[in-house]
Formats: sequence, C-alpha cells, structure tokens
Amino acid sequence: MRLLLIHPNYHSGGAEIAGTWPPAWAAYLAGAVRNAGHECVFIDAQTDDIDDETLARGIREAKPDVIGCTSITPSIYKAENSLKIAKEVCPEALTLLGGVHATFMFKQVLAEAPWVDAVVRGEGEEILVEVMRAFGAGDWNERRKSVKGIAYIEKAADGSNQIVATEAAPTVKDLDGIDPDWDILDWNKYQYIPLNCRVAIPNMARGCPFTCSFCSQWKFWRDYRVRDPKKVVDEIETLYKKHDVRFFILADEEPTINRKKFIQFCEELIARGLPDKVQWGINTRVTDILRDEELLPLYRKAGLLHVSLGTEAAAQLKLDLFNKETKVNDNKRAIELLRKNGMVVEAQFIVGLENETAETLEETYRMTQDWKPDLANWSMYTPWPFTPLFQELQDKVEVFDFEKYNFVTPIMKPLALERGELLDLVMNNYRRFYAKKALFSYPWSGTGMRRRYLLGCLKAFLKAGFQRKFYDLGKVGYWGPQSKKTVDFHFDDTRKMDAATTGDWKAAAENSRKHVEKAASAPALDAKACGGGVQQLSDEDSEGIDEATLARRAEEQAKAGGDARIGMRV
Repeated sequence: MRLLLIHPNYHSGGAEIAGTWPPAWAAYLAGAVRNAGHECVFIDAQTDDIDDETLARGIREAKPDVIGCTSITPSIYKAENSLKIAKEVCPEALTLLGGVHATFMFKQVLAEAPWVDAVVRGEGEEILVEVMRAFGAGDWNERRKSVKGIAYIEKAADGSNQIVATEAAPTVKDLDGIDPDWDILDWNKYQYIPLNCRVAIPNMARGCPFTCSFCSQWKFWRDYRVRDPKKVVDEIETLYKKHDVRFFILADEEPTINRKKFIQFCEELIARGLPDKVQWGINTRVTDILRDEELLPLYRKAGLLHVSLGTEAAAQLKLDLFNKETKVNDNKRAIELLRKNGMVVEAQFIVGLENETAETLEETYRMTQDWKPDLANWSMYTPWPFTPLFQELQDKVEVFDFEKYNFVTPIMKPLALERGELLDLVMNNYRRFYAKKALFSYPWSGTGMRRRYLLGCLKAFLKAGFQRKFYDLGKVGYWGPQSKKTVDFHFDDTRKMDAATTGDWKAAAENSRKHVEKAASAPALDAKACGGGVQQLSDEDSEGIDEATLARRAEEQAKAGGDARIGMRV
C-alpha cells in the first residue's frame, strides 16, 4: 500500500523566521510505515508554500491508498482543508488526521470535517501501521472497531451520525526500535539562517514527568521515556554524514531533566568527534542550569551552542512577591553561567495574560537589561484548549479562531490594554532590545562561533522585519505606535469551540498524589514559558518513568506518610 503524508501550509511569523524547519513527524512515521512493508511519499506544503490547486495535483500524481496529515492547534483548519482536497481528488483513499490538537479535539474535528475518515489519537507510529493493515485487509468499517487509538464517524441505527473513539492505544514502549526515514525529506529546503546550514529536529525523549498546567505535551505523550543516547547520536551522525545537517535542536520538552542520560548523550557526541562538525540547541530550565554548573563546560564541548531558558510571565512574577527576588536572581545567575561557558542564551517571556499591564511589560525589558541574555523572546500567551489552565481561564477566552493560536497573536485581552496596545508594547521591547544588541553587543562578541551565531540571529530578525513576516506584522497592519489603534488581527468570530475530550486520556504523572494535590491548590494564573518550572528528576529515574512505577511509588509513599515526590527534588 502507498501512504501519502502532507504537512499543511500554515505560516504565523513565529519560529519560522529563523529558517525552514524539517517536519520530523513525517520522518518518524515514514520509517515505521516503510519498515512494515508499505510505500511512503511526502508533500511539504508549508515549506513549498503550495496552493490548493498545486496540492490537488500532487495528491493525484501520488496515487495514495492512505493519506495522512498532522496538525498543531493553529494549523488545524489548513490540515482539515488539505484532507478535504485529498478526498475530492482521491475519494477511495482513507484520510487520516493526527497530532496533539486532533487527539483531544477529535469530536470537533470530525464534526466540522466529516471528510476525515479517522483521527489518530496519540503517537502515530504503531497506530498508523495498524490502520494500514486493517484498511488493506478490506471491510474497513468493520475492522476499524478493533484498531486502538482512533476516532471516527459511524452511522447509528436511527441513521444519525455518532462519533466513536476506540480504546486508547498504549504508548510506544521501545523508542529505540523507532527507525526514522530522514530520506523522505528534501534536505535542500531546510536551512537554519543563523548559521546558514541545514537543520534537523531529532527526538531524544518523549513526554515529561511533570504536569505543568499550561502545557499539553506531557498529556499528549502520557508517559516519560528516554531513548538510548547512543541511538540518538547514531541518528545525528547519519543526519550529518548523509544529509550534511550541521545544526540540530532537540525536540524534547526539557532534555536536561534526565541529567544522567543527557551527560551520556554529550559524552557520546564528543567521543565521535561530532562537535567539530555539528552545533545544537535546547530549551531547558533555569533550575537545571544551576544544578549543572560544573557540567556546563562539558555541554559546550559537546557542541551545545543555543540554550533557551523559560521564565514566568512578568505579570505572574508580580503576583509572587514573596518569592520574586529568588527567581530573578536565579535567572540572572543561570544566564551568566551559560555565557561564561561560551553558549548563546535566549530568555523567553510569556506576555498577554489578563493582568498584563504596560508596567509588567516594561518590567520584562528591565529584566533583559539586568540579566543580559543574548536573545530575548516575548511570546503571547496561548491557552491550549486541552490543558488544565484553559479550564481555569476559559470564561475569559473570547477568541476561538484556532488559526490565531500561534504565540504571536494576543488571544487573551488584558483588562488594562487593548490588543493593539499589547502588540505595540511588545514590539517596543523588541526594538529596544535588538537595537542595543546590534550596535553595542553582537559585533564585539569575539571572533568565534558565538559571534558568528549572534550576527546570524540578527540577520534572521532583520530579514523577517524587512519582509514584515515577523509576528505577522504585515498581515495585521502594524506599522509602529501610530498604527496600534488600527491593527486588525482578522479573528473569525464564527468559529466556536467544543469541549476537549481528555477524560479517557490519562498521563502517567497524573497518578501521583502530588499531582492531585497540586491541581487542587494551583493558582489561576500559573503561566510559565516552556522551561519555567522548578521540578527536578532524580538520577534514579534515568530509564524513564512509566505509569506503573508512578502509581506504585505514589501508593508506597502515601502509606509511609511521605509527600509523594515521585523522584523530584524540591
């Protein structure tokens, strides 16, 4: 059988300003499908900016039996439309939609896009292979009932349509058995602007052992699993030798959570001489950097160049006055340590919560001047509809146009600011920060890799600004402070939201008593940038934490009267 994978044509003016990113999901799924004996072809509609007519022609020429598309929340409408085109061109083909949004919002997806034959819920590798086996055997309507991890529309006895979700499929236990097919991508297309080289996004771990209320990733992946570091380095070495990839970003939520595995990963890169050829970046926590102060020279020696650190929103820091000074000093210290060890540091801020003000946004700028990160990023708070935090804030959410849930559009409206004013204040922070860096910092940052990288980042910002793609400024009509009252975010008010379906979808970490207690006492505005948490994972959990282990430890500690930390250091 032949599978066609489609990456939907969605653009937002966010992370893509740094370059064109290879869709790693396609490589991982293609590897599983091809190892099961099927053919696989791929259309990257986003990178090639393919219009509907060209997409239809490509689908027709591929002659697929099964057509799969993925989607994050902002690209959901583009993904649905891609499969609508696919069904029109190849009506006999099975159309599948996967990804985090479809996993939890499958009822709404199937209701608004009935041409989607099935939604794949959760990790796709094993489910997709099983779907293709069942479809290839014929009598799909009957066989689909036994396929775990999917949802579909079924005709009821009275002739009405009803949505059926089969039992959740288990997570992929043998991550080391996953064999991505990176050959499916056209590597000439994927360039990282700061270093003018090819870029990849390999995966070392899946999931997260912690349950931050603003995050959906721990819930999607369900349990925390880490690959053998040598296998990951095998993959990176292949990407370098076969596809000339010279920069990669680990796709993990927080790769340093598991310190033991991360050290092994770094040592393996060094042992193979890869840092002389390949540089890389991660997103991580301030607490992990402070914990690993003595290991930072090793991390840099292994080629780690770009470290993105998450912090709380300034509005949240303002609320946490009792603990604010410690947090600020920790952030400053972590940035100093990373810069001292030759790494480029990016500070992330989440802005645009209900209690945001001009003063809190100014506070973030003052923080950058005090902390002195090399890069700074102000992201609009985006309330994923399937997270616990969304449930707390949903009465304050006015926009259900998911296409705008992209970190650059102000979904939430602060009480003290109009959305255009919020955007203008954020742009003012960017202008001041990068103007100073361009004039007084980047050109004088030495002669090595750090200087080259920072000047490359400046080039990426300038290019996106000149093209007016940064923050979608061209589309919304922002031309500076004089236009803040006329900015139009083009929200589609006709789009509504159905409730997410998460009750049948339990993550392993949710079995701990600590999670239950934390959820019951969590403050309403607990918003952090990814990496802003304080939890730690002990070395004893180096092999990952599965659901049974979490449940057993929670029960043991509850009986012993302990506080059920589940391997966390506080």
